[in-house]
Amino acid sequence: MKLLPVLLTALALLGSVQAQTRDDGRTVAVKPAVAYNAPSVEQWLMRLHASAHQSAYVGTFVVTTSHAMSSAKIWHVREGEQQIERVEALSGVPRSTYRRNDQVVTYLPQSRLAITEKRASLGLFPSLLSQADSSIARFYQLQPVGHDRVAGFVTDVVELKARDSLRFGYRIWTTQSTGLVVKLQTLDTFNGVLEQAAFSELQLAKPLSWGKLSAMMDDTEGYTVKTPELMPTSAEHEGWRLRKTVPGFRSMSCYKHLQAQPETRAGPLQWVFSDGLASVSLFIETFDAARHHRTLPQETFAVGATRMLTRRVGAWRLTVVGEVPVQTLEMFAAGLERKN
Repeated sequence: MKLLPVLLTALALLGSVQAQTRDDGRTVAVKPAVAYNAPSVEQWLMRLHASAHQSAYVGTFVVTTSHAMSSAKIWHVREGEQQIERVEALSGVPRSTYRRNDQVVTYLPQSRLAITEKRASLGLFPSLLSQADSSIARFYQLQPVGHDRVAGFVTDVVELKARDSLRFGYRIWTTQSTGLVVKLQTLDTFNGVLEQAAFSELQLAKPLSWGKLSAMMDDTEGYTVKTPELMPTSAEHEGWRLRKTVPGFRSMSCYKHLQAQPETRAGPLQWVFSDGLASVSLFIETFDAARHHRTLPQETFAVGATRMLTRRVGAWRLTVVGEVPVQTLEMFAAGLERKN
């Protein structure tokens, strides 16, 4: 779901430090920043990206919004250029998710179901940054904030401030020793915290061997294995285009969700966009009066930093989802049109 982190965040540890007042009147306890030659946005993000892939760790990870809290235990191991990790939900529906490079398996013990698929990441921040992207600096400004302690680690605190109202900003805590993200806050356009993800405890060590984690991932005995079918395609090939692009967002991928039974209704088309940090997905499916009869001309929803918009577009139903302001989703929805 998100531009979420494995990298994320823990309940900030307070010491004898100076408090900074936020725009919304609340405070963040951090030591003031000391002047230094700040890296560029791209350099700083690439360090985060490298650290998230190279570090071995185990920790408890907590995500909080104004309405809910969830937690998970995370194990991450690197062996050469290979990576494997396990995410065990500690709240909500029991589930264990494993990722070995781009192969993902999710185990649902209550239903004895194992879902296998290929994914570039588990939504870990910054998951989309695979190489330096100079365009990111056009839409985000890097600002050092200070220093803090999180989960026992001394951290540097920075803000990635959005340069326009089409994207959210971020406040990020990284360990000084490795650059691993241990806390992340998603900030609205008024600098208020929409969502926080943090490690409440973290150990930088090899938690389990590669072999043991890999064996656990491959042990599907007693589970029904399902593999969602995705067919790569292009929006143009499917008869869609954006009349006007949304500043900073580029098309990343497009594919069809295929149904297991050919006689069932066609699955949705998913068109993914990103500005290098935030991502937006457009889901387009045939309008079904029986399923969508309660759909208003347009509806919007919000959970934490995630926003969702649904509307009818002729004979189709459009759902736009992303960790961006609603006005950004509206621009995507307004620009989508069917080719003649």
